[in-house]
Amino acid sequence: MRYLSTRASSGSTADRKQFCEILLEGLAPDGGLYLPEHYPQVDDATLTTWRSLRYADLAFEVLSLYIDDIPAADLKAICAKTYTEEVFGSQEIVPLRPLEDGLYLEALSNGPTLAFKDMAMQLLGNLFEYELARRGEELNILGATSGDTGSAAEYAMRGKKGVRVFMTSPNGRMSPFQQAQMFSLQDENIHNIAIDGVF
Repeated sequence: MRYLSTRASSGSTADRKQFCEILLEGLAPDGGLYLPEHYPQVDDATLTTWRSLRYADLAFEVLSLYIDDIPAADLKAICAKTYTEEVFGSQEIVPLRPLEDGLYLEALSNGPTLAFKDMAMQLLGNLFEYELARRGEELNILGATSGDTGSAAEYAMRGKKGVRVFMTSPNGRMSPFQQAQMFSLQDENIHNIAIDGVF
């Protein structure tokens, strides 16, 4: 699977990159977002077999359609490490609760910061740690938040080898709950910086 920038002007294959090439990059050099060169098609038979999978196994199956430069066994292990009862408070990871006949509510706020962003950020933290170790590199993340995005990022990166997070937030302009989530972290690689003013 190759990825290209939404702003890519040429059809050159040099513009296409593999997943791990863009994982630590953020935006493309031209300021665009990376998108898959094509979207895999999943047939009804595959969807039927996926219905019985545990969440971590389902995540692996879906992600493996988009990530082919991480060995399958490693990607499966990353998914198993990410989507656990210990992290998400439930064996189902994303429990479905019936509201009425044919209508369900999906719980996406069971992660460590009670935000739906934990679903992706927890995976991203493990992918970062894996790829940085593979490259023998380190990464500094500079973030700015006024709410749950910052705490989701910090909880995903806390304790990760090779990753340091410097998260700025507007002094006195976050809810006490969000501030407590972030400022109570004592991990050596997490640095909270409250600044006067807004951004």
